[in-house]
Amino acid sequence: MTLSYAITPFTAWLVAGGLKFLVNSIRAGKPAFGLIGYGGFPSNHSAIVSSMCALIALLEGVDHPAFGVALTVAFIVMLDASSLRQQVGKQAASINRLTEQMAERNIHRERMGHTPLEIAGGVLVGIAVGVFVACFS
Repeated sequence: MTLSYAITPFTAWLVAGGLKFLVNSIRAGKPAFGLIGYGGFPSNHSAIVSSMCALIALLEGVDHPAFGVALTVAFIVMLDASSLRQQVGKQAASINRLTEQMAERNIHRERMGHTPLEIAGGVLVGIAVGVFVACFS
């Protein structure tokens, strides 16, 4: 086992997080430290799991059992990001509206899930990182 299997998901997380901060900062017109976390473009979760799928496919082959496991986990993570966590974000928005009279600011984080475009962006980042690491392994 090479160190690339440990480096790849961390690198994908770092690249996707940096891109997300940049995109959110451009949209906000100022450094968007308050928007770091769940939700937004690109999806960190999708980048992490797809980076491992890409790395395993490139180093071990798509016929290797580890690729099947990585692909299965990737699908589960992306389905969760696009459905369950978006519903949690909608629930937080409803709670914030209900408690608006009682508090000066919303305390529940509303941006939780990912749109299909955000997931696709994370997948592209993850594949790019996996290919990059595989080239140097």
